[in-house]
Amino acid sequence: MPPFCRFSRVFLVFPGKPSLLGGKERFVTVSFFTLGCKVNQYETQYLAQCFAQKGYQIVEGETAQVLVINSCTVTAMSDKKARQLLHRLRRKNPDSILVLCGCFPQAFPDQAAALDADVITGNTNRTEIPDLVEQARQNKVIKHRPHPLGELFEPMQVQGLARHTRAFLKIQDGCDRYCTYCIIPTARGHSRSKPLDALAREAQLLADQGYREIVLTGIDLTSYGRELGLTLSDAVAAASKPEGICRVRLGSLEPDEISQEEIDALAQCSKLCPQFHLSLQSGCDATLKRMGRRYDSAFYRDLLLRLRAAFPHCSFTTDVMVGFAGETQEEFEQSKAFIAKCGFAQIHLFPYSIRPGTPAAKLPQVPDYIKTNRMAEMEQVAQEAWNAFLQAGIGQVQQVLLESTLTPRGRLGHTANYRPVAVPVHQGNRGELVQVQIQEAGNEFCFGRVLEK
Repeated sequence: MPPFCRFSRVFLVFPGKPSLLGGKERFVTVSFFTLGCKVNQYETQYLAQCFAQKGYQIVEGETAQVLVINSCTVTAMSDKKARQLLHRLRRKNPDSILVLCGCFPQAFPDQAAALDADVITGNTNRTEIPDLVEQARQNKVIKHRPHPLGELFEPMQVQGLARHTRAFLKIQDGCDRYCTYCIIPTARGHSRSKPLDALAREAQLLADQGYREIVLTGIDLTSYGRELGLTLSDAVAAASKPEGICRVRLGSLEPDEISQEEIDALAQCSKLCPQFHLSLQSGCDATLKRMGRRYDSAFYRDLLLRLRAAFPHCSFTTDVMVGFAGETQEEFEQSKAFIAKCGFAQIHLFPYSIRPGTPAAKLPQVPDYIKTNRMAEMEQVAQEAWNAFLQAGIGQVQQVLLESTLTPRGRLGHTANYRPVAVPVHQGNRGELVQVQIQEAGNEFCFGRVLEK
């Protein structure tokens, strides 16, 4: 166990600042700042509900009396962003209560404890945070509790994200993979799943609120249901049951856990969007092995072919890490060549950054200037893939879920395989599903016209 997890429970109280609002009983306004993934966004919404139940008014902006930062720690840059945001909010609001929670203080409690926040806590006690804020009126509160073995999925239900057309539904948490570069198992604990009946109830609630699309999210989504005797296709089927839900989309998937049997089961779910985010990380087998990934490039390529056979019009997005520890120029070239052949719609690129406490941190590192050069080369591959994806849509008639986002060419929406399409504003409203003929492609999205409704 890493040194920063040596205590099972830590609850420290430090002398703090005077109370706000002239000694009134409680604070009034609270705002939230989310760093990181869709799971974090979902959990921030849950936190907002917890504060609202305590009588707080949820507001936007950086001047609330309570400011909550839900942090990410997937990279060193994620930690830096959390620290910078915290410093900025403190300078702007010296008398507000600042809360730092989420993955960064969960994984690195000693580092987080040294920061100028009034409440510092992780991922294991979200429902307590409003009460910790009340305690922090007089004393700085630091509460750290590592994820225990046998931990159950945290019961939570949210009512959708404000101003979003699609709703996130968290169905899984934790990870048992222990890739050599990743601290997430420490930040999130072991894999655990939302019970199917709770999942179905939340899907129905979202449908009742008018959402047309649900995005199933998790830290290791493909491990959903393992401890419950279920699979991801069971979750998709349950989320698809409400009549008002027209689409179910999947979050990031791990390639090695998608069997042919599961592909066949997913293909029977008519509401499943044919868009798959398959985390690749590298197209070089030697690099994948050092990363501790559980597949090679041949397996990944075969998986793409099998998914395309089951979902003829599907699209693929992925994550790619550049400059991983020990990556040679030859390995980078192999990765770049493989990625260029996969036919991805979108590639999320990021340079490797050292995470203390992980095996990869002890390996020989690639100099930053080499990472920068390789990122530029890989960005060109990603841009060419994106352009090809947009161009391939021209002439197609696709169903588009319209969103609130407006562009100079009209209202933006997405097809089932997540191709962005703008249509004239007068041809559709936010939240509508419309048939669109795609007529041209730009640099960022396609343009089309709505066919007769």
